[in-house]
Amino acid sequence: MKLQWLLLIGLVFAVIIAVFAVVNVDEVPVNYVFGEAEWPLILVILASALLGFLLSSVLAIMRNYQMQRKIKALQKEMAVKETLIATQQNEIGAYQKAGIEPEAQIVTSEKPPEDSEEKTTKEEI
Repeated sequence: MKLQWLLLIGLVFAVIIAVFAVVNVDEVPVNYVFGEAEWPLILVILASALLGFLLSSVLAIMRNYQMQRKIKALQKEMAVKETLIATQQNEIGAYQKAGIEPEAQIVTSEKPPEDSEEKTTKEEI
């Protein structure tokens, strides 16, 4: 049923384009860098629409490629961090079994923010 609706919509769209083409057969001057030509208006309109479609498609493909690369990089980063979490959880479990209180360590790949008060005191000295 869905295929029939798509076929019907495509047929209606084709009829609209055919009527539009028959109505717009007048020749119009097209000026380009190396000269001028007379083309039917429908060809100018369809060529412009096709060029716009191609340009937007290329831009969409480029954006999709960039997003896929970013997704892969984030997935790799996530896998590394999941491995680190699993390792730390295993260490905590081993400490708990042994009855030893583990030392608190902060492990991060980011720099800690500098305290603004410390910064001013360092500059004053």
